[in-house]
Amino acid sequence: MSDVRYPFTAVVGMADLRLGLLLNAVSPAVGGVLVRGEKGTAKSTMVRALAGLLPSIATVDGCRFACDPAAPDPQCPDGPHSAATSTERPSQLVELPVGVAEDRIVGSLDLERALAEGVKAYEPGLLARAHRGVLYIDEVNLLQDHVVDLLLDAAAMGRSYVEREGVSVRHAARFLLVGTMNPEEGELRPQLLDRFGLTVEIAATRDPAERAEVVRRRLAYDADPAGFAARFAAEERELAEHITAARELLSKVELTDVALRQITAVCAAFEVDGLRADIVMARTAVALAAWAGRVEVLEEDVRKAAQLALPHRRRRNPFDAPGLDEEQLDRTLEEHAQPEDPEPEGDGPGPDGGGDGDGDGPEGGGPDGGGAPEPFDGGAPEASAPESGASDAEPPAQQPVPAQHPSPARESAPVAAGDPYRTRLFTVRGTGHGAQGRRSPAETTGGHTVRARRPQGTLSRLHLTATLQAAAPHQVARGRAGRALVLHKDDFREQVRQGRESNLVLFVVDASGSMAARQRMTAVKGAVLSLLMDAYQRRDKIGMITFRGADAELALPPTSSVEVGAARLESLPTGGRTPLAAGLLRAHEVLRVERLRDPSRRPLLVVVTDGRATGGREALARSQRAATLFAAQGTASVVLDCESGPVRLGLARTLAGLLGGSAVSLDELRAEGVASLVRENRAVNRATTTSMRKAA
Repeated sequence: MSDVRYPFTAVVGMADLRLGLLLNAVSPAVGGVLVRGEKGTAKSTMVRALAGLLPSIATVDGCRFACDPAAPDPQCPDGPHSAATSTERPSQLVELPVGVAEDRIVGSLDLERALAEGVKAYEPGLLARAHRGVLYIDEVNLLQDHVVDLLLDAAAMGRSYVEREGVSVRHAARFLLVGTMNPEEGELRPQLLDRFGLTVEIAATRDPAERAEVVRRRLAYDADPAGFAARFAAEERELAEHITAARELLSKVELTDVALRQITAVCAAFEVDGLRADIVMARTAVALAAWAGRVEVLEEDVRKAAQLALPHRRRRNPFDAPGLDEEQLDRTLEEHAQPEDPEPEGDGPGPDGGGDGDGDGPEGGGPDGGGAPEPFDGGAPEASAPESGASDAEPPAQQPVPAQHPSPARESAPVAAGDPYRTRLFTVRGTGHGAQGRRSPAETTGGHTVRARRPQGTLSRLHLTATLQAAAPHQVARGRAGRALVLHKDDFREQVRQGRESNLVLFVVDASGSMAARQRMTAVKGAVLSLLMDAYQRRDKIGMITFRGADAELALPPTSSVEVGAARLESLPTGGRTPLAAGLLRAHEVLRVERLRDPSRRPLLVVVTDGRATGGREALARSQRAATLFAAQGTASVVLDCESGPVRLGLARTLAGLLGGSAVSLDELRAEGVASLVRENRAVNRATTTSMRKAA
């Protein structure tokens, strides 16, 4: 692999992505950029190329934390730096691996040396390396939530903290934060999305000519990286000089009252939570003006800032897709634009020179910054990202089925799911060791301390009391003199903490004709949607198997993208026979494969059925034999009993017993229903106890 980076100016299209990255290069206070897009769209290539455009920095010689000699960090662990010599070096790009541990990010303290020698031995982490450079997180949506929280806190405060048993180290950590993600692999929580300053949606162009140019340039780069980079060297230098000039102009840009009022009005109109969006929009608009070489923020800057800073802050529930209503944005800007004089409308441009600019609509994703010229040939305009969630918005009315279709194979049109609600908490019995989450008990890096043990690997969470107890009986034999303890390596103990883990929740959904009653299927889909939302909130992976007709289908392979699961559920048709055995056997195979892929993630099987089984002789017996496979493996399971009507066979509850799990009706699924039932039982018990006491 070549050490020569692909030139930033050689990337075809992707205008919004280029602009978002460059604005953060001009003003890191914008807060970074989150790049959302399908795989193979040059996300990583552009981020890596950006680092080569940033100005070089001066660092204190021998400082592992890249301290600026002009203003060294007074809390630097390698300090104090007084009259220090300096070295000029390029800005660094630090890439964060998906499976990175917390100690690798913030650094680690050598607790053994701290206790035995009284020395603060600190090994810097990736945040120290990224200081004054670029921190790039590929597949940020696959990181554990507590790791993402830690990174975003450091980015917001500009400082990293390490706290271990009363020993603390802190150092500066200011960097340009860039995250990339493929939404198909799962979304970030809205709270974490809000912490990214800007977001950009990208998709590969569908224009054959543009795609051909992309391939042509990539092949040329692979054949001769140095020669290809030399072709764009002049444009790269010009762009780097433009970034430097915009940085110098940034402090001179004026954010007028009109522009500020438009910013706050837009945020209020889109009902964005909190005030972070207002601040980010203001900083982005100022950076846009500086990039355009102006000293005043105009309406076009505010519009573009809104398009970059607001879409990912518009999510109201976990299944909402990020987006922005352009017409509402234009109306709000127009309502709060202050005219220069009371002349009739249409007589000329407004005070910000943007009167006719509103009509110059961009292609696809809105204006590209009007006054933000790019000093290089970036190729064709950016391809618009496809609209998400545009299908199946309103299911068509159910039409009569033609007579030639046999009754058992009759298929009903998909029906909408009922409104989601808060469900009961279902957990996996025992204590697991999976990734941190919010469902089942597990040994985790967080949570409360339950016991101590000998260190497994590097000591990171010292159990001080257990360490002292292990060392105390040996002090005389070790020749202890004075008050200091004599510690050996075998004395150290680490904490074992118990928290909660995330699980794999595998749904097996009956979509047969016995479930096809429209009102009934609406309630069933609403229940499954509620369980999906619960899985989202508890950080679970989910999978979905549906069975109807002659076989079962893996509608959704195990994934972190709960949004995809909700979309598949919404479009799920019903009809045909009930091959319950096929659904259970398919689930057994999926769980077998997942155990090999991720042994630490424990599964929870959720079967949504009325318990009936059709399709051949002994269909019910085959399904019951399939259920015993899960009981033999100890798989945690829940049967959502969908049976209704005055006559009930209780087949779903029989199935739950064979699975070794529990059965819950649709009415019992609601958390508030369970709580009221518990309260009623307690009230009855109290009344019975009182009456017995009186009788005695």
